[in-house]
Amino acid sequence: MSKARAAIFQRLTAVERPTVDASARDSLSVFAWDKAERIQRFTERMQAVRAEVHVADRNTWLDKVAEICQAKGLNNLLLSPNTEWGQAITQNAERFPTLKHYERNIEDWKQELFYEVDAGLTSTLGGIAETGTLMLWSSVSEPRTLSLVPPIHIALLDTDKLYTTFAEAVKIQGWLEQGLPTNALLISGPSRSADIAQVLAYGVHGPKELVVVLV
Repeated sequence: MSKARAAIFQRLTAVERPTVDASARDSLSVFAWDKAERIQRFTERMQAVRAEVHVADRNTWLDKVAEICQAKGLNNLLLSPNTEWGQAITQNAERFPTLKHYERNIEDWKQELFYEVDAGLTSTLGGIAETGTLMLWSSVSEPRTLSLVPPIHIALLDTDKLYTTFAEAVKIQGWLEQGLPTNALLISGPSRSADIAQVLAYGVHGPKELVVVLV
């Protein structure tokens, strides 16, 4: 390694990261929303940006997802068989369109993934009511492409993990103690962008449709 390069790396590693003291903060939120209020606020904010929100429970969520797949005319559904939701759907495969499991290296099926998958289904780490946001952590079982590449993203959110604010979610789930993820996704509606005339276009950088099932 050259002396110049070594000097650059030395400067990058020599600076100690500052310690943040948040003990003086009075509260994680100025809101005191109960669960019903969090669900209502989350739903309103998601629908305001053209996301679909459906409500189900532990006994009916499979029916709801199957109903969504039928309503959208899906020919196939991409998911991970290694999650709680994915296992349940796989065990009831006859009620759903053709299931595709994310078990291959992307290079082995890039053409199929980008051009032949109708929708992707993922679990979520939680939700934020204040902003109408889903939290996802990428993993080997559910990589980023599962939620970003298919034109329709179906996300399942356990309402026990719907928090008022992002700060509250980080604290309650112990992100700082357990170590921050290398790639956390915060999703607030389907992918959208606008040109210089501010004309919105959907699906430019990700899914054209976002469907959230609150369980």
